[in-house]
Amino acid sequence: MGSMAVGPLSPGTRQRLLQGQAGSLPAPFPGNSVVIFISSTVSDMDTEREALQCTAYPEVQSFCQRHGLAFEVVDLRWGIPNTQATDYLTTELCLEELERCQKTSIGPAFVALLGDQYGPCPVPRRIEEKEWEALRAQLTSRPRDLELVTRHFQRDDNTIPPTYVLQPPGTPVVPGPEEATLTSVLRGGAQEAWRLGLISQEQWMCYQRSVIEWEIERGLLNSARGDQGATVFLRDVQDLSKHILDDCSLKMVDRLADGCLDTNAQSLLSGLKGRILDAQPGALKSHHVPWSRDLVNPKNKAHARYLKQLSEQFVARTNHQVLEQLRELELGRQELGWLYQEIRHHLWQSTESTKVFCGHQELLAQLGRRLRQDESRTHTPLVLFGPPGIGKTTLMCKLAQQVPGLLGHKTVAVLRLLGTSKLSLDARSLLRSLSFQLCLAYGLPLPPAQVLEAHSRVGHFFHTLLHTVSQRNFESLVLLLDSVDDLDSRRHSPRVFWLPLKCPPRVHLIISICSGQEVLHNLQQTLKDPSAYWEVKALSGSQGQEFIQLLLAAEKRMLSPDQRDVLWASLPECGHPGRLRLAFEEARKWASFTVPVPLATTAEEATHQLCIRLEETHGQLLVAHVLGYIVSSRYGLSEAELKDVLSLDDEVLQAVYRDWTPPSKELLRFPPLLWVRLRRDLEHCLVRRPVDGCMLLAIAHRQLSQVIQVRYLSGPERAKRHVVLAEFFSGAWSQGIKKLITLPLVGKPLNLDRKVAPQPLWFSGTVANRRKLTELPFHLLHAGRLEELKQEVLGNMSWISCQGISGGIEDLLDDFDMCSPHMDSPEVELVREAIELCRPAVELRGLEKSVLYTELLARLLFFATSHPAIIGQLCQQAQSWFRTCPYPMLVPLAGFLQPPGGPLQATLTGCHKGITAVAWSLEEKLLVVGTQDGAVVVWDVEEQQVVHVLMGHTAEVRCMRVFAQGTLVISASKDHTLRLWSLLSGQEKVTILDGGSPNPTEPQSWDLHVDEINNFVYSTSGAKINVWNLETSKLVFCITGDASDPWVYVALLAAQGLLLALSKGGQVSLWTSATGKLQEKHQLSSIREETPTCAVSIQTWARLVAGFSSGSIALVSAGEDRLLEKLPEAVGFLVVSEDDSLLAAGFGRSVRIFLADSQSFHRFMATDLEHEDVVETAVLGPENNLIITGSRDALIQVWSLSEQGTLLNVLEGMGTPASLLVRGGTLVVSASWKSSSFKVWDLRSTQKLQSPTPFLDRTGLAAVSHHGSYVYFPKVGDKNKVTIWDLAEGEEQDSLDTSNEVRCLEVAEQAKLLFTGLVSGIVLVFPLNSRQDVLCIPPPEARKAVNCMSLSKSEGRLAIAYDNIVLVLDISPGDPCPVIEGPTYTFYTQLPETIASVAVLGDYRVVYGMNNGSLFLYDCVRSKVFPLEAHGSRVSCVEVSHAEQLAVSGAEDALLCLWDLQACRGTLEMSYESSYRRGVRCACFSRDDKHVFAGMEDHSITVWSTLDGPCCCTWLLCRCRGSKIKSGSFCNMAFTYSPGTLLAVQFVHAVVNRIIPTSNGFMAPTSHGYLIRERFQCPSARVSQQDPLKNFKKAVWLVKTRQREELAAAEAPQDAEPVAIDGKESKSNKRSQVCLIL
Repeated sequence: MGSMAVGPLSPGTRQRLLQGQAGSLPAPFPGNSVVIFISSTVSDMDTEREALQCTAYPEVQSFCQRHGLAFEVVDLRWGIPNTQATDYLTTELCLEELERCQKTSIGPAFVALLGDQYGPCPVPRRIEEKEWEALRAQLTSRPRDLELVTRHFQRDDNTIPPTYVLQPPGTPVVPGPEEATLTSVLRGGAQEAWRLGLISQEQWMCYQRSVIEWEIERGLLNSARGDQGATVFLRDVQDLSKHILDDCSLKMVDRLADGCLDTNAQSLLSGLKGRILDAQPGALKSHHVPWSRDLVNPKNKAHARYLKQLSEQFVARTNHQVLEQLRELELGRQELGWLYQEIRHHLWQSTESTKVFCGHQELLAQLGRRLRQDESRTHTPLVLFGPPGIGKTTLMCKLAQQVPGLLGHKTVAVLRLLGTSKLSLDARSLLRSLSFQLCLAYGLPLPPAQVLEAHSRVGHFFHTLLHTVSQRNFESLVLLLDSVDDLDSRRHSPRVFWLPLKCPPRVHLIISICSGQEVLHNLQQTLKDPSAYWEVKALSGSQGQEFIQLLLAAEKRMLSPDQRDVLWASLPECGHPGRLRLAFEEARKWASFTVPVPLATTAEEATHQLCIRLEETHGQLLVAHVLGYIVSSRYGLSEAELKDVLSLDDEVLQAVYRDWTPPSKELLRFPPLLWVRLRRDLEHCLVRRPVDGCMLLAIAHRQLSQVIQVRYLSGPERAKRHVVLAEFFSGAWSQGIKKLITLPLVGKPLNLDRKVAPQPLWFSGTVANRRKLTELPFHLLHAGRLEELKQEVLGNMSWISCQGISGGIEDLLDDFDMCSPHMDSPEVELVREAIELCRPAVELRGLEKSVLYTELLARLLFFATSHPAIIGQLCQQAQSWFRTCPYPMLVPLAGFLQPPGGPLQATLTGCHKGITAVAWSLEEKLLVVGTQDGAVVVWDVEEQQVVHVLMGHTAEVRCMRVFAQGTLVISASKDHTLRLWSLLSGQEKVTILDGGSPNPTEPQSWDLHVDEINNFVYSTSGAKINVWNLETSKLVFCITGDASDPWVYVALLAAQGLLLALSKGGQVSLWTSATGKLQEKHQLSSIREETPTCAVSIQTWARLVAGFSSGSIALVSAGEDRLLEKLPEAVGFLVVSEDDSLLAAGFGRSVRIFLADSQSFHRFMATDLEHEDVVETAVLGPENNLIITGSRDALIQVWSLSEQGTLLNVLEGMGTPASLLVRGGTLVVSASWKSSSFKVWDLRSTQKLQSPTPFLDRTGLAAVSHHGSYVYFPKVGDKNKVTIWDLAEGEEQDSLDTSNEVRCLEVAEQAKLLFTGLVSGIVLVFPLNSRQDVLCIPPPEARKAVNCMSLSKSEGRLAIAYDNIVLVLDISPGDPCPVIEGPTYTFYTQLPETIASVAVLGDYRVVYGMNNGSLFLYDCVRSKVFPLEAHGSRVSCVEVSHAEQLAVSGAEDALLCLWDLQACRGTLEMSYESSYRRGVRCACFSRDDKHVFAGMEDHSITVWSTLDGPCCCTWLLCRCRGSKIKSGSFCNMAFTYSPGTLLAVQFVHAVVNRIIPTSNGFMAPTSHGYLIRERFQCPSARVSQQDPLKNFKKAVWLVKTRQREELAAAEAPQDAEPVAIDGKESKSNKRSQVCLIL
């Protein structure tokens, strides 16, 4: 396997790599490829080679692909005439290719097909001077032979030492084909010279060996891996010696020119076979074939059998060698091997780049001095810029090598040559690899998984990491990033989001950029320090000549004086290294006898000249298509891919086979030799980059890429290249599908197999076809095949899941972002947005198939009918996958997740702690976010990218103000500093130590105001107002109040030049804002014995509106104050519209709106806007026609003010209190101090009807009837009514008047009744099929509110629970509606705690749970109560099975308990907890009672087994406490789906308060206003192990069961002793087997 070292790297080597020290590191292993060189004589093994092509190679290819390996065969003698196959250049190329195979192949690298031909002995291409003189001396006595030799060889004095070069046939010097005679003469001369000791044996062998012996010598006999990487298949024709002189046999052996048998060749062949047998007997695989006259006839059965056996043995042998090598690699696998391979790649490239270095010494010295100067101070990054090819990369590499000498030998130098590897092509991958390297180099914890999942978090982590390295006083760090303009080059991002524009001490960042690029222009707009930019200039004329001389010397070449004159004349004073290299590549080919032509004077002309020379040598069409394919590819092409693509290009094949016919009648391929010849002349123009496990070829020079596009890809040619590439990567002509072609010499269409690699999406269950995923969308797009792109890629669920699972959601979105601008397709936009909405679930569970299919299906089913072409197809594909899924699964039957096209634009995660402040920069379209850990993160909301991470504060950011037309922001922190930042550059401009309260634990108000005219900032903290000059950072004045009476609010009245403040004690103060001179001070007169809680300034009136602790709202000015309104509760917040015309006051769970008149505010609407929890914040819409309110229960509600408070939408925040709402234009950001993520909403979407329109239930009381056709819930704004919502129409059908606030709802589906429990204690019963004959069930006691209700499974009993009373009533059939009688039984709990949940059985038993966690079973008939084991917290739900044998209870402590109602005992305790939130909200049994569905507080639904059902899968996976199973492994317990097994978990993004079983699953209304309809699919066939929590982050489930003997001893309920209810809990803690699954 060449230079690849098998086994883990030594600690010393790892450390050297991490520190960036190349040392004597071997070349990086080039990729995951099996590359086999096929050696054989030219004509002897044609049928064998074709048999392998047809049958063996495809099998091996499939095998390699399943193991994540690419497969390539190098058979340079296939498809070309014998004359080309035996020329001297082909021999040289064969040996070079063999060496490449040995260096790059995993496992086998060499296969020889050896028959009865030895093959011709090639004439050496070059003979060194001393060897030539020795040969000449032997030929002096034979003048004719000497003349023959001297005529064919010409002396080249440009080589060091001089050599004699064989002239190609057909040149004027060599008039005719005399190769056989020449070979004989040289062989004789060499024999004599060797005998006399004038040449070595090795030199002598150069004249004696045939090509195949040379190849076997290199590939097997002299190979370090021996038979592990090589095989010789020997064809032994039995009795051939007896028939060797027959005409048919002579075709199979070596013959002389006169047609006679070449006995010498046969002798050499016999000796070769003996050497192989002696040296490597394990590599020799013999096949004995009986002699016959028609031996090579395809109809010969013996020969056909031999070919079949040969193919089978080739497959078996090759696969075995590959597996052995993979096992060896697996044993030596290095942890984080991908990282070390990436580092090694860049260090190796650096070493190669600096082998010849000339000039720029002064620039290097200046950079070294600058690094030392910046070592102990905060500084800017350094930017090297210059035109392409000026030498920036070589300079960066040289600087990286000199860093230890500049800053100390332990300095960590991290080098990345961007664009040369997959991990350096985009910022996301780059920051990931840099973060890992820095953490390992400095011994810091590795980036956690939650950081790696979000690109924005990686950027934040990287910035923090740089500061950590600096603050901990580690060794210095130097980051060198070359060619930053090649990063994300296909995304054309206008900003360099990830680049820190300030580096802390001991951390240095150096980047290089091409001048004239947009990236440099954008960087200059943000990094404005001119000292940061360093131009790399051209070399001087003398340095240019020195550079050429160094390059020639490195190649052991020189030029004659005349040639040097021509070269310097073509390059007058040229110092451009790129141009000089092109000139060198031309000049290095000049022999001393070559008469050079003048070279081009510019780089562009030189590249055109290069193309012309390639066209003259290899043909214009071949050069145009090869270079066109490489440039047209997305990231490059591997050699195997390029040969396959050329085999699909009919124009190329027609040109190739213009003068000869292909060797096979079954298949047609491009001859590999033609590519190898072209590649040899192109080598200096190509770069190899590791991408997706392959080594890809790409054009190394930007100038050449541009020339190729002009010469070869103009007009329709570009689309043609993309069409062929798209056909290849789609697999259109693979796996035996034949393609028609008409060849010039045949004259009729041929339908031939091109034998190109198959292109499935998955090579195996775990190996994805990353090359197809990367390239196919790109080529379909640029080929103009948009319909195919929609159907096969963007609208293909298999593609979406494969790309998402193997590449991540970012790669998936990249495909859509690349394609969607070029196609007018609303469907594509909807799919893209649906994928974006999947992010939270992916972060929680990881991107696995079931998650992605569920998420997309539950979002897109809304549009399946209206958009059938793409979305309908996607939904059908997802449903088909679910039907074949072998694991327990919840399958969406209708849309229920937030659909695309709605108000939610993005959920962004870029912080590590909760968000405490948010501000918009509308002019720059930026969002500024302050966090609890002191970071200020700047977002480009359109790009959804972090622009800057502003590090400086060491404590929570309390408030921020954006000003200066959105270009500056000032932030105040609990660390008592103010920091002024540039939003454009990310640089910290000013730091102010603002002081603070002497008591840091004292609650303080924080506020900032900016006076842009005077350039002042007013900072309020506690009882102090500091005024700072932003230019000088000096304190202008300070206003100090009474420490015991801090300021509640300070307003800057800029137009009046005043500061108006209100203190906690009600004191109003007024100062001149420019000087701080006190103008007035007075005590509030309109408000007494109330404390101010909040205030807002009314700039147009120069007044404050203040809210108070008892609900008062007052208008406060300099000279007076007056009461505006008295609210029923303390005022929590006040907000005012931009034009001061609207005021919103939040109090408790309500918001009241006021409208401004001439000098005051009056109430705008008769009703307040109500939430179900405390309202935390609000923001008014851009045209004052909307208000958005956020509450503690994480709900965000959008109200129409133009429609008198109509609720337009209920939005789900981050699952934590919605404490921040900030509007920018039509976008609103919602954030919480308890969450590190935030959401961006578009208000325009809230004002248009969505498809479908969600029902707006905020109470969680929604009930469902008519099998999910109608939903009932308390009316928004009037809880005395019940809304009847038609789900099919998406609108309110009717409403029911209850005259009292509704507390709970129950539906009797069979009886078609709606039960409404009211706060008055009354239960109203509405017939669902009519609006008449409403029944009323009075309460047992006046003014007792109904807590909960329950119907028995047969709907014959109704239980109504109050605080401590339960009524049980009978329901019987009647006409026109059922009859409700009773209460039949009434009982009191006699406990101080209140009833939280209840369930009733048909036999008048009642199960009820209390607020304190107690749980009881009451037998009404016997008047006995049986205490059950208590929960640890409030019992949130109780449900009875349909057979009424079991019950399940759920509590806020995340515990689900399964109860045997006959034994009155618990059988199982099932708990499920995630890191997000814990607790059970609701539960129900499936119709067959085999499963329990539970709605959890963490917005998920879980499915548990309750009985041993027909599902006989042995798959229960658990990590067992106390066992010796290693972490991360699973034990396969010998259970079926045992009771208590967690079968499935599904994240539904919303609160579920009720679950209703259906025939095959359940329905559940959500807080988002959608009805979940799902089928639970539980397979009956055995499946492999599957863990329902395998990808969850920090989620566990726990099952506790009773011992079997304890259950056996349990008494029957009639024998159980009832326990008197005395208010005490009865808690039993007997436990047995405990299984914990992570």
